[in-house]
Parts: sequence; C-alpha cells; structure tokens
Amino acid sequence: MIDGTQHGAASVAPREFTDVSVDASAAPREITDQSSNASGAQADARAEALRWATIAAKAAEDRKALDILVIDVGEILAVTELFVITHGNNARQVRAIVEGVEEGVKAAGGPSPLRIEGADERQWVLLDYGAFVVHVFDADRRAFYQLERLWSDCPTQPWP
Repeated sequence: MIDGTQHGAASVAPREFTDVSVDASAAPREITDQSSNASGAQADARAEALRWATIAAKAAEDRKALDILVIDVGEILAVTELFVITHGNNARQVRAIVEGVEEGVKAAGGPSPLRIEGADERQWVLLDYGAFVVHVFDADRRAFYQLERLWSDCPTQPWP
C-alpha cells in the first residue's frame, strides 16, 4: 500500500448518498399494526388450542377418564399452550382413553398428534398435538409424577 491506495486494485469513486425523507409518523404506526396483528394471531392460536384441548378432555371423559384437568402452561412453556392431564385405573382403560382422544379430536376435524410416546407400556401416554399435549396416566404413575402439582402455579381452564 503506497499513499493510501492498494496496488492492483481498481480505483472506486466514493458513493454519493441522496437525502431521502422519511415520514416519521408512519414508522411507529406500522410497527404497532404489526404488533397488533401478531397478538391477534396469538390469541386466535390460543383459542384454537383451547378448543381442541377441550374436545380432547371431553373425549377422555367419554372413555371414563378420571380427574381430568386442562392446565394453561403457555406463559411458562414456549413449546405448547395447554396440558390435558388425566388417568385410567388400568392399562386397558389407558389405551381406551388414548384411542378415544385421538378419535374424538379427529372426528371434530382436528389435527392428528405430531407424536405419541408411551403407547406400548400404557403407564404414561403422551399425545403431542403441538399447541396442546394430552397426558394419560395409569393411577400409580399419576400419583407418583404429580404433574398437576408440578404445574400448580399455572391456571387451570374450565371445560364443560
């Protein structure tokens, strides 16, 4: 480098910038509108999750599930909005509840679970629908893990 220029480099003229005026009052309004749309979409997604979780809880009740709770975990967990927690007295009833939830949500036009875990053992079956998760325990596992105690800081949602 000699005299501030690099050997072999093409000389580039400095760019000229033109003055662009921006309407300062438009920018905050755009941001507010986007924020409003985002919060509206979140509220819609949350209402939809509650709708499907309620349908899942009702389907579980139809299969004689016990002590059904719908817990709003959305403020604490980023991965889901709601937990439906219930149990059956034995492995056969756990299977019936799980099948009932899948059938009930599907019959109402809802989604299929993204994944199901624990279906073979039928001690703690987790149906992950994304926006809500259904936990179906046998009585012993529910008493042992006590998910409702773990999430006791979260509000429960009434369901018919």
